[in-house]
Amino acid sequence: MGRFAPTNLDRDGKVILVTGGTGSFGRRFIETVLKQAKPRKLIVYSRDELKQSEMQIDYAERFSAEQLAVMRYFLGDVRDRERLSLAFRGVDVVIHAAALKQVPAAEYNPSECIATNIMGAENVVRACLANRVRKVVALSTDKACNPINLYGATKLASDKTFVAANNLSGDIGTRFSVVRYGNVVGSRGSVIPFFQRLIARGATELPITDPRMTRFLITLDEGVEFVLSSLEAMHGGEIFVPKIPSMKMTDMAAALAPGMATKVVGIRPGEKLHEMMISQDDARNTVDLGDRYAIEPAFVEYTREPLTGGRLADEFSYASDTNDAWLDAAGLMAMLGEGRSPRRRRATD
Repeated sequence: MGRFAPTNLDRDGKVILVTGGTGSFGRRFIETVLKQAKPRKLIVYSRDELKQSEMQIDYAERFSAEQLAVMRYFLGDVRDRERLSLAFRGVDVVIHAAALKQVPAAEYNPSECIATNIMGAENVVRACLANRVRKVVALSTDKACNPINLYGATKLASDKTFVAANNLSGDIGTRFSVVRYGNVVGSRGSVIPFFQRLIARGATELPITDPRMTRFLITLDEGVEFVLSSLEAMHGGEIFVPKIPSMKMTDMAAALAPGMATKVVGIRPGEKLHEMMISQDDARNTVDLGDRYAIEPAFVEYTREPLTGGRLADEFSYASDTNDAWLDAAGLMAMLGEGRSPRRRRATD
């Protein structure tokens, strides 16, 4: 079990639905719940019939008939509120992972990104309230903090939608929270698989957008554990942020291909030099919970006990370049090879 493993995986007898359930996160989340809990139903909601078919074939080889008896597969898009409302009937827990996530694609196709990430979030909220879903956790991104690209802006709007939804639940009692974390190591479309493909093809240099660039990094297993443990800890309205390490992109390239030259190619449209997960303006509403931070809602019109944790200094911010935990080459390779919590060095090492 990792750093963010839930202390009590209270999912037995629950009906759980994951939007974007055929994505990298959705699949790992579902696999984890199948192995560690006994839900009454575990529902995959996604719009890609091929990925659902492939998922069913793969799971038939890896899980028992008893485990697979709880699985359900719903074709649907988060843009379709009526379909969501039908799919959410009898559901206890919703994990909202569906999103359009590619920064350049969002810059070029803004209306599509807005329709899925913003309007889709509103549709999920309405469907959850209509069906009296008990708990909802929405996945966010570090790019939602002080966004400069459209993807980040849509996820900020989504975060605000889910936090504010608690004020609409009234006697329904649905509680909504958000988790926000950094780049998932090895996820589809990310830089590490891109570098690995270039290396495998015999490249003599790796492209670096800017030698100063840094990023937060987390494994897929840690991301799943973080969502599950935040689901246990949530009171409603929080944005949970894990304490995870940073890494320079030049160090990443050196770890993957020691001695290989790099070439500076320039920052892509909508890209930041450094990512931030908690801004100074958010810090006044943030508590330190030990292995994570929680940005508490500034506006509350529902019954909610505040989380118990240390308050942060007004000037505090949590950014990838000023982080006090950094990943070294051995730690990165551990993340890639085993999916476990990596070795970290302090900024002063």
